[in-house]
Amino acid sequence: MKRFLDLADLTREEVLALLELARRLERAPQPQALSGKILGLLFLNPSLRTLASFQAGMARLGGSSFVITPGQGTWQLETKPGAVMDGAAAEHAREGVAVLASYCDALGIRAFADGKDLAADLAETRFNAMAELVEKPLINLESAINHPCQALADWKTMDDLGVPRGGRFVLSWAYHPRPLPLAVPAAALHMAALRGMEVVVLRPEGFALPMALMDKARRAAGLSGGSVRETDERDEALSGAHILYAKEWGATSCYGDAAADAALRARLTGWCVRNDWFGRAAGDCRLMHCLPVRRNVAVADEVLDGARSVVQLQAYNRLTAQMAVLYRLLKGI
Repeated sequence: MKRFLDLADLTREEVLALLELARRLERAPQPQALSGKILGLLFLNPSLRTLASFQAGMARLGGSSFVITPGQGTWQLETKPGAVMDGAAAEHAREGVAVLASYCDALGIRAFADGKDLAADLAETRFNAMAELVEKPLINLESAINHPCQALADWKTMDDLGVPRGGRFVLSWAYHPRPLPLAVPAAALHMAALRGMEVVVLRPEGFALPMALMDKARRAAGLSGGSVRETDERDEALSGAHILYAKEWGATSCYGDAAADAALRARLTGWCVRNDWFGRAAGDCRLMHCLPVRRNVAVADEVLDGARSVVQLQAYNRLTAQMAVLYRLLKGI
C-alpha cells in the first residue's frame, strides 16, 4: 500500500486485513516498528483528533512527526492553480508541498472543501492538485469529499461493539447553524455499505446526498451484500436500527448559496438527536458521531452522556486504526 486516500481504493479484503492489523497492534504494541521514520502532517484546516492521533500513533510505533499549519508560524499557502499571488499567501503549494514531502517518509494532508462548487468538490480538485506533487506515501487526513481515516476507525468501532455486519446503519442529518462539508457523511456512507450493512440515509428535504456518492455506496454494497437507500421518515428509518450515526452537512440542493442554505436549515432545529429518537430502534442501538459535536444543537446531552453513546470509543479508534495505516505504509507488511 503506497497511499491511503479512499477506502474505495482498497478491496474489502484489504480493509479487513488493515482492521486485523489494528487489533494486533492494539494487543501487542511494536514500539520500535517505525524507528527512524518521519511523518509530515500538513493541516490547511483545524483538527483535534486527526492531529493528535497521528502524532501519538507515530510516537507509539517509534517514529516522529512534524506539523505544518500554514499561516501559523509558516507562510500562508496558496493552493489554486494559476493564482496571481498578490494577496496574503506568500507560498504556493507547488513549492511548499514538494518541499515538505522531501523532508519525511510519509505525508498527510488535510484540505477541506471550498463549499462553493459541488462539481469541483466532488472531483477533489484542491486535494488532488497537491497529491500530484507527492511521490512519497500519502494519507488523506480529510479532503473535500472523503475522510478514510475516520471511516476505518468507525468500522473498527462497530466490530469492537459486535454490531452485526448486516445490521441497520442509519446515517442521519443533524442540525448545525451553518453548512458543514460532505466528507464524513460520504465516508461513513461508503464504509457502512462496504461492511455489508443495510444503510439508510435519513435527511430532510434539500439535504439529499449527491447521486455520485449514493452510487458509489451502492457499488460497495453490491460487493458486500449490503443495501443503500434514503428517506425523510425518521420513525421508519430508525425501526430496528443498530447504529444511528449523526452528522451535520450543508444543503446540496443549493450548494454554495449561503442564504438559501440558511433559509432551509432555519426550519430544522428539531433535528437534534434526543432520547425520543430511539423509540423504534433496536434496544441496543448506539449513537455515533465523529466529533466535534455541538451539544444540544446536533445531539442532546441526554444522548451524548447516556449509555447509547460510543463517541469516545470512536475517537480512541482513530489512534488504533491509523497506527495500522502507518505501519502498512512505512513498514510494508
